[in-house]
Amino acid sequence: MEKHYEGEVAGRSSTLFTAAYDQAAATGTYVAMESFEGSLHDRRGSFNFAHSATTLGTDRESEFFVVVPSSGTGALTGISGSGGLAIDADGTHRIWFDYEID
Repeated sequence: MEKHYEGEVAGRSSTLFTAAYDQAAATGTYVAMESFEGSLHDRRGSFNFAHSATTLGTDRESEFFVVVPSSGTGALTGISGSGGLAIDADGTHRIWFDYEID
């Protein structure tokens, strides 16, 4: 899957995504690996990150989010950290990163 980002995180990512999901109960777990290319707060480059969560109807739990160590290039070389994902009521996904660049 390809994703496009706008705002302080701007660019695109190629995503490997897998899930076990029961649509009738609206419950399940997903795991994703993303390769991002673009800019993060005016720093241009690329890096990889992984995330997963369990959905229980409208709630999320067991969330995991990590920047892959040593994956940064360009002005994002040396990036490390974590982040998160929020989903608005209309289905809009919002991503953020808590990161450092060495």
